[in-house]
Amino acid sequence: MFKTLQHHFPVSRQAAMLWLRRYGWRLSFLGVFTVFLLHRDFEVQLNFNTVTADFSTHFAQTTKNTGKEKRPLAIHASQNKGKKTGISQQRDYIKRFARTAQEEMHKYGIPASITLAQGLLESGVGASPLAMKNNNHFGIKCFSKKCKKGHCRNFSDDHHKDFFRVYASAWESYRAHSLFLQQDRYKDLFDLPRDDYRAWAYGLKKAGYATDERYPEKLIRLIEALDLDEFDG
Repeated sequence: MFKTLQHHFPVSRQAAMLWLRRYGWRLSFLGVFTVFLLHRDFEVQLNFNTVTADFSTHFAQTTKNTGKEKRPLAIHASQNKGKKTGISQQRDYIKRFARTAQEEMHKYGIPASITLAQGLLESGVGASPLAMKNNNHFGIKCFSKKCKKGHCRNFSDDHHKDFFRVYASAWESYRAHSLFLQQDRYKDLFDLPRDDYRAWAYGLKKAGYATDERYPEKLIRLIEALDLDEFDG
């Protein structure tokens, strides 16, 4: 081999040995470093392939049968624990006013089921601004041209001519409802059987109590869903 090198590079054996002693360790270090780099690159590539394979497997599992990534679960209903549901609020309202509705029925002949259903609907289960600020549970308006201060009130979301009565208590609102239905335009209602809440519901709409075309159906649905007719006995 040395003879071959001499053929291509005309140097003496002594000069070659001197060169190897001077630079040989550098060549050795360079060789070791090259091997280290090659090994490191192989290891990194291997790890990268492993991670890629793991991710691919995970993605395949999370998209299995759906074709898209999993999404966070919806908030569990138990996190709303303590908040009353609609039916619970309705039951509370009925418990609060059932006796008053029956007393009004015995005094004025209006089915308690109708009174309770109207109260629930018109007052938003007692939570509407009209019910909470005015104690007005039946949407009764003020028709007086000269009313005293505090007699009625207007709300910003109503027509400028819509002033609603203000009552000192919810009981006064129930009594005002009974008196309101004593007007001549409602007199035909009292010819109906007291236990016929369906006829009363449609009679109220016919007499002009509400402009909502589905008003009778809404009252009937409340009465039947909450068994309000039990209070008509």
